[in-house]
Amino acid sequence: MERREFLKKTVALGLGAGVMFLPKGLRGVAAHAAAEEAGRPDLVALRGALPAVMFDKGIALLGGMTRFVKNGQTVVIKPNMSWDVSEDLAANTSPALVASVVRHCLDAGAKRVYVMDNSIEYWESSLNASGIGAAVKSSGGVYAPSEDARYYQKIDVKGASALHATQIHETLLESDVMISVPVLKHHGGAGVSIAMKNLMGCVWNRREYHAKGLQECITDFLRARKPDLSIVDAYRVVTRHGPRGGSPDDVAEMRAQIISPDPVAADAAGAKMLNREPSDIGHIKLAAAAGFGQIDLTKLRIERVTV
Repeated sequence: MERREFLKKTVALGLGAGVMFLPKGLRGVAAHAAAEEAGRPDLVALRGALPAVMFDKGIALLGGMTRFVKNGQTVVIKPNMSWDVSEDLAANTSPALVASVVRHCLDAGAKRVYVMDNSIEYWESSLNASGIGAAVKSSGGVYAPSEDARYYQKIDVKGASALHATQIHETLLESDVMISVPVLKHHGGAGVSIAMKNLMGCVWNRREYHAKGLQECITDFLRARKPDLSIVDAYRVVTRHGPRGGSPDDVAEMRAQIISPDPVAADAAGAKMLNREPSDIGHIKLAAAAGFGQIDLTKLRIERVTV
């Protein structure tokens, strides 16, 4: 099926002790005046419950999904679902969390909710093993095929330092809202894989990132499409041998979640959970310098919740 036709026809432990020990945030001055005025936090950090339960609580604290999704809009959700491994190995996003995000978007009035990822391992087995395929179907979302070049369109990336052009998945060009739903994990090349690194699965040719500069390309993608909301699944976390892991020994159960409209802040908080300084992670530092978000968590209003 041609990509345009598809879019028209598819309707239907010593790791910093976890998220509650993020540095205490302060009320910002200008950059966060709007959130302050509305009484909303810049970032919500939760722990202690199942992923879907934490998300219900966290999105309510941010003002509800209607703050991000309006009636009649189309949404694309980008989880990690690249690996042919089971949920307990934590290489992929929690399917229950993905299903909950889809439902919240539909309840907010979304016309259609796509879920996509350009899988690294064979797409069909990864979709099934991760549990995300079944979760999307049960929640009323639409799985957007991503395994063929015909689903991608070439775009120029204005202002890029390395990724001057790329082939991006069509749903990102057609949708009103993009939500990044990564699982927090160690990454051998990028240092960490969180909200911004997760978006590498939106392009057709992943290899170009490594050829042109991984950290720079991760940052440059935000010039093409910055997520409207980032939801970091840190219930189970790959702490070594990432991004795939593969052994239960690589996984720590943190029972946590980070939610923010600021992808840089979400990544900075996630890096802290892995005992990494955000300024030591190339793409987090570059994205902050480019003005895509706040790397200094002390300048944010952070709501911490134990569920």
